[in-house]
Amino acid sequence: MQALQDASGIDLTQFKRWYDQAGTPRLTIRDEYDVGTRTYRLTVEQSCPATSEQPDKQPFQIPLTVGLLAPDGSDIPLQLEDEAAPGNSSRVLSLMHGEDVFSFVNMAARPVPSLGRDFSAPVIIDYDYSEADLLHLLSFDSDPFNRWEAGQRLALKLLLEGIAVHQRGGQVEFPDSLAVAFMRVLADGADDPAFAAEVLVLPTEMYIGEQMSVIDPAAIHYVRLAMRRFLAEHLRSSLLQTYQAMSVTGPYSPDAASSGRRALRNLCLAYLMDLDDADARPLCVVQFDLADNMTDALSALTSLANNDCVERLPALERFYERWHEEPLVVDKWLGVQAMSRLPGTVAAVQALIKHPAYSRTNPNKVYALIGSFGGNQFQFHAVDGSGYALMTAEIAALDSINPQLAARMARSFERWRRFDDGRQQLMKAELQAIAALPGLSGEASEVITKALT
Repeated sequence: MQALQDASGIDLTQFKRWYDQAGTPRLTIRDEYDVGTRTYRLTVEQSCPATSEQPDKQPFQIPLTVGLLAPDGSDIPLQLEDEAAPGNSSRVLSLMHGEDVFSFVNMAARPVPSLGRDFSAPVIIDYDYSEADLLHLLSFDSDPFNRWEAGQRLALKLLLEGIAVHQRGGQVEFPDSLAVAFMRVLADGADDPAFAAEVLVLPTEMYIGEQMSVIDPAAIHYVRLAMRRFLAEHLRSSLLQTYQAMSVTGPYSPDAASSGRRALRNLCLAYLMDLDDADARPLCVVQFDLADNMTDALSALTSLANNDCVERLPALERFYERWHEEPLVVDKWLGVQAMSRLPGTVAAVQALIKHPAYSRTNPNKVYALIGSFGGNQFQFHAVDGSGYALMTAEIAALDSINPQLAARMARSFERWRRFDDGRQQLMKAELQAIAALPGLSGEASEVITKALT
């Protein structure tokens, strides 16, 4: 550190607090725009949670890179009030105090801030973005991570609002502006397909549930699928065009460019398949039959496994017939079915338990089928408790064969208190039934006891 300070000529005394103080700093950021003076002001307040060894934390020196987006989405050249002329459109602000204020001048209109660009500091940023701000960042931000995060925050906000409406018995609707923003991301996909594919993925059902005080798996699934179908309907022609444009020609190659094109192409296909569109299913079947790589084959199979269509079962049968001698591929086949959203998934998993491809003595098979099913938030938490009963039966069967594996499967019930009263009662009953099993292993007993206390 001393050598770095000597070479740079910068006093790093305060920066050393990163090594001396525990905890992650939190930045609370407020802004205001003065139309008369055309000044945009950012006020940044930093704090760090107290710890037993350090109840009072001193301000860190924090480099915070920011950018400001104009109403047309362009990056604004930044000029602080003590500067003679504008500079770059991204600026590193040095935070030194409990509260720092930065005033940007010559702002023709209120900008939208892009905060923490380029992972400039390991901090938590609190800024109250409006829905319009998030749409703007999703549409135009030149910082890839901030653009992705804006999309995730916006989608999560709208999903949680939609879940609340659905729980009240209302009709769930989404703004057309969401589709417009996703359209811009899709239009930019040719420049960076892998990035576009990441941005267009909605938050998972598991993650959405973690943001709720009481997890409602059915409502989460319904609203998330409704958003996917809303986007697919509005972007249908663009999704189809992108799917066709992202076709990878020539021999299979795992290079980054080809992988990115496959990722975006398969995402477009998955959205189109969510429409249960007769035009999309032939595309999916052709991709499945002609795929020269496992990525494309599994993506097509997953879409078919999530749709109640005549093409579904024949595709699953053909996949197994082709790959039944490849154990790792068969594991993927089991997992695709265990994660299906279709109503018959519990019965399908019960049937697969008796299939020659499955063996309780093979941990990989158990993780592929039972472990995947435990992660299927919609079907595992079926309101009738059938998913819980299936898991209990498998834990009981596994415990005498592989206690560690049985204990791992039992962890599927650990979050039981996060759900509604009905599901809580069902899961608690299953936990008590497992605890009462004669000869229950110490490994499983430890997990169950901890969950119940």
